[in-house]
Amino acid sequence: MTARIPPIQCLLTFEALARLRSVTQAADELFVTPSAVSHRVKQLEQIIGVKLFGRADFSLTTEGIEYLAHVREGLSILGRFPSQNTQSGRRKLRLAITPTFARSILMPRIRQFLDTYPEIDLTLQVSIPLLDVVAEDADLIIRFGTGRYADVEHECILKDDVAVLASPTYVRENGPFDAPQDLEHARLLRSPLEPWRTWLAAVDLDWPEPTEGSSFNDIGLMCDAAAQGLGVALVRNKLGAPWLDNGTLVKLFKREVPSPHAHYLCWRTGAMDRWECATFAQWLKSAIS
Repeated sequence: MTARIPPIQCLLTFEALARLRSVTQAADELFVTPSAVSHRVKQLEQIIGVKLFGRADFSLTTEGIEYLAHVREGLSILGRFPSQNTQSGRRKLRLAITPTFARSILMPRIRQFLDTYPEIDLTLQVSIPLLDVVAEDADLIIRFGTGRYADVEHECILKDDVAVLASPTYVRENGPFDAPQDLEHARLLRSPLEPWRTWLAAVDLDWPEPTEGSSFNDIGLMCDAAAQGLGVALVRNKLGAPWLDNGTLVKLFKREVPSPHAHYLCWRTGAMDRWECATFAQWLKSAIS
């Protein structure tokens, strides 16, 4: 039977850890997480059936010293034939993201990320909220919904309250809106992303979910429609911030309630072992907290 050859990433990790004697430094050099370093070394030891490190200070066993010499010799030979098409140090990160999150949350902050991590090249792709239509080759996915995702690992990164918004022109022409009951004859813009029943129940209005009027599967489009005076929209504060900041939308009432949905960062098993994925996830959570 042909002997199993260890994956090259395991050999590179072993050589780096043996040389640096630090999981953190090896992870930084290889652009992976510390947990990935430990996993690769354990995988290598299982494949070759030999204990390579004998102590917590990462000193090598006798077998480890002998194996390291062979690994370095092999890596040296392979290193004589570098690829002419690779860009040293560059990391590719493909992100699938919902449109309004990109517009309102990510883009105002993205320069900070790119300035801090210039070695990461970002590719941004659009995903469709709730339907979870994303590019299959995305490394990280930002989804908006209930968080019940059995197909991927995920973490909630942004919760928010919803508020009732309309354009100043709509308020002048159809107001005043002194109390929630004044919405009875207003044109309520609809979206499956933000059902009205959440807010209506919170203000003690036993009204059914609207079934007539314009409907949008993108919050940004709904905000644009409301800004044009087409009706009243229920919008998460952080997503609606650009329209509120420039005055094209205003809040009708002080009452705000938690949205039943949230934004989640999703990834396939093993993705967070890559340095660029873990780095972006950590940066994003810090940037929007």
